[in-house]
Amino acid sequence: MKTIGILGGMSWESSAQYYALINREVRARRGGIASAPLLLHSFDFEEIAALQRAAEWDRLGNMLGEAASGLERAGAEVILLATNTMHLVAPQVEERIACPLLHIADPLAAAFTAGGHDTLGLLATRFTMEQPFYAERLRVSGVGVVVPEESQRAELHRIIFDELCAGIVREDSRERVRAMIARLAARGAQGIALACTEIMLLIEQEHSALPLFDTTRLHARAAVDFALSD
Repeated sequence: MKTIGILGGMSWESSAQYYALINREVRARRGGIASAPLLLHSFDFEEIAALQRAAEWDRLGNMLGEAASGLERAGAEVILLATNTMHLVAPQVEERIACPLLHIADPLAAAFTAGGHDTLGLLATRFTMEQPFYAERLRVSGVGVVVPEESQRAELHRIIFDELCAGIVREDSRERVRAMIARLAARGAQGIALACTEIMLLIEQEHSALPLFDTTRLHARAAVDFALSD
């Protein structure tokens, strides 16, 4: 089994989900008490979030690239950024490593297009919803993107950082996000991407009339596919 390197801590709430999902998937496939060989570099998210707010993306790319290189030197054979937003600096990370970086948008696009769909509603941080890096990656696979209106984007961003990243799950916030999903459906979305790794803590399929595509689960499953491949 290949060793998986994870750049985590962004936030640790979702990194913990990655650890559990990957190991449960390995156990399900291998049986017994099998688990995944993993290496984790966990950042202080307060420092990362401050640099995000300041748009210090080059500095962030250098930080994540250096950490990925360290994981590779320690034996990682594939790298995961356990965050959607920080895929904005994925090219800088890839420049620093020889092993593959599994881009989080790729298993999302594959799962969504497998159902014959082409328009995806995107729920994420403002960075991911408003900057082009994520939508452009999806468009390469034939997936169009719709995002909430500006006021809803601001509210979702607040819910993610002030609540979910702090481990807080509120019913009123769930209802607000459900309203966002309904609005995206009315605008033509055929499915909803939970394109922030914490949103899975708040929204499950029972809360949506549209099919949900949870990037955390899809990314973790893709990592196990790679780890168990010949």
